[in-house]
Amino acid sequence: MNLILFIPLLFSFFVGLFLMPFWINKAKEIGLVWEDMNKPEHPKNVAGSGGVGVFLAFIIGTMSYIAIKTFYFNSADNLIEIFASLSVILIIAFIGIIDDISGWRRGGLSIKSRLVLLFFASIPLIVINAGESSIVGIELGLLYPLIIIPLGIVGASATYNFLAGYNGLETSQGMILLSSLAVLTYLMGNKWLSVIILCMVFSLLAFYIFNKRPAKVFPGNILTYCVGALIATVAILGEIEKITIFFFIPYIMETILKARGKLKKQSFAKVNPDGSLEVPYEKIYGLEHLAIYVLKKIRPTKKVYENDVVYLINIFQILVIILGFAIFGGELGIY
Repeated sequence: MNLILFIPLLFSFFVGLFLMPFWINKAKEIGLVWEDMNKPEHPKNVAGSGGVGVFLAFIIGTMSYIAIKTFYFNSADNLIEIFASLSVILIIAFIGIIDDISGWRRGGLSIKSRLVLLFFASIPLIVINAGESSIVGIELGLLYPLIIIPLGIVGASATYNFLAGYNGLETSQGMILLSSLAVLTYLMGNKWLSVIILCMVFSLLAFYIFNKRPAKVFPGNILTYCVGALIATVAILGEIEKITIFFFIPYIMETILKARGKLKKQSFAKVNPDGSLEVPYEKIYGLEHLAIYVLKKIRPTKKVYENDVVYLINIFQILVIILGFAIFGGELGIY
């Protein structure tokens, strides 16, 4: 890749790094603050909806990439796909901020409203007939844009929001998943798609500095919806649906566990006075709870802390990705 293509990535990182302190102060000023549920005192002054900064950094980074393509490379290749992707993220971000303002304590948007609005976010990809309409050799025709694309956008956006609630978890998971897709699309020759993905990765990297434990800011649904939607968009445009679904196994598991609790059980842990965590329910209702349970079983001290949960889930995600490359790599022609 031409070294000039690192400019959009640097824009994404430094814009995010610059914006976050301002957003944190503004969020506190207007009272957009949430509780840090996995701390003993449940601090109530952590800035919310930090995904606003990530979203803006991603948009600016991507726009700088479009400018480089237009003025430096004199190329209009894939501009329709790029602008369609940005349109998806813009609509998703709007939905996410509305959900955040509604307040997670009050349930935010209803499930029905959320799904309907997320469907509208898929329209930009539908109207350009994005992706390949055949799956596993079966030609789907109009069923692909009218059914598969909306299902992908809605499903990924909604379920990425489930595996959350621990400092740095959503952000680190986003960096891991998107980085793997950036490598995959690069190896498959879709370098333009890799740059778009990495703009989000570098935006998340800047945000992680403020979101890691102890978090100064929370991502909010604006970030989780955007990351989930981008993952689905990449899968569709890169024609890598099967391996992306495989990478999404932790989220599929999380969705099943959440459904077990009728989507009413929280991911948060029961916190001891020393900051160590306990499984909050008699049954397991999320990978976060499963991580606490496993770590308590294998650790001599029986002490599990917030970072431990995040690291174990990240390791599991990395193992799933490695296995995905091993299973699907030959089929995709990357080795």
